[in-house]
Order: sequence, then C-alpha cells, then structure tokens
Amino acid sequence: MSEEVALLGAGCFWCTEAAFQEIRGVKEVLPGYAGGHIEKPSYEQVCSGNTGHAEVGKIIFDPDEVSYSEILEIYFSIHDPTSLNRQGADVGEQYRSVIFYMSPEQERIAKEMIRNMEKERVYKNPIVTAVEPFKNFFEAEDYHKNYYKNNSREPYCQIVISPKLKKLRKNHPESIRL
Repeated sequence: MSEEVALLGAGCFWCTEAAFQEIRGVKEVLPGYAGGHIEKPSYEQVCSGNTGHAEVGKIIFDPDEVSYSEILEIYFSIHDPTSLNRQGADVGEQYRSVIFYMSPEQERIAKEMIRNMEKERVYKNPIVTAVEPFKNFFEAEDYHKNYYKNNSREPYCQIVISPKLKKLRKNHPESIRL
C-alpha cells in the first residue's frame, strides 16, 4: 500500500479536515500550519496573522484509491479559490487558499488544473490559489484534531462545516467513503 501527502490550505482547517475524512483512500487528515517563518507556532500566534503560516490540512492518502488530481478537484469544490486571504467570515493571510506541493509532479498537476479551470471559466472571478513548494508543516494542537467529529453540534460546525459536507456528498458521491 503506497502513501502520498497533499498539503492544502482552504481557509479553516476544521473544514478541510472534516471534508477529507469522508474521502475514500484518505488514511488520515492532520490539521496544522504551513508556510510560515517561525518554528512550531501556536494557534494564537497563527491567528495573529504575523507568522506567515496558513491553516492547512495534511492529507495522507493512498494514490491507488484516490489520485492527487481527485484530491485537488475536491479541494477546489469545498472552498472559494477566488477569495484572497479569506474564507467566509475568516479573514487574514492564515486563511489563504494555497497548495503546498511535495514534488514536481504535484506542482505540474496543480498548475495545470488551475490553468484549465481559468480557461474554462469555472469561476466568475480569477483563481487566487497560490501554488508553493513545501517548506514546513506543524501539527495543530490536539483540541483541533477531529474538531467536527467532536463538536458537530457547535454553531460554527452547523453553520459553516455541515453545509460544506452536504455539498461535498452531493457533488462527489463517487469519492465518499462507504
């Protein structure tokens, strides 16, 4: 069984984690911080907007069950890749849309997908998702892990995450874990 990693920033990492935990072939999703300039930042430091980190999901997947391209198709469908440094009410560089690639192949696939979506005018506005080389990843604090599973009745989960999961299930039924 082989394993690959996708490192994706789509705004709040709780949403990214909840969505990808439902995808067949995904072994694990770890919320964390990537791309910044300080070692082992805390949630509070990242939320300040001064560390350069983005909230990300580290998605560990089996490429024999789900391809990197499929991971990116789902990624682009669960957030607004045309919104610069914000997703809904979450505002700041830490909520930016970003793909941290792990290999030249991942970089090629991500850039090609963005080019094709722009050419096909999939979105009304230009895609602002950054495609950057992997630099670092720091796992988020334990209380962020499995956030939706542990807090699904909380207002943020009901208002923000639940509708995304419903949309995911509707738009990608073939990708949902049985």
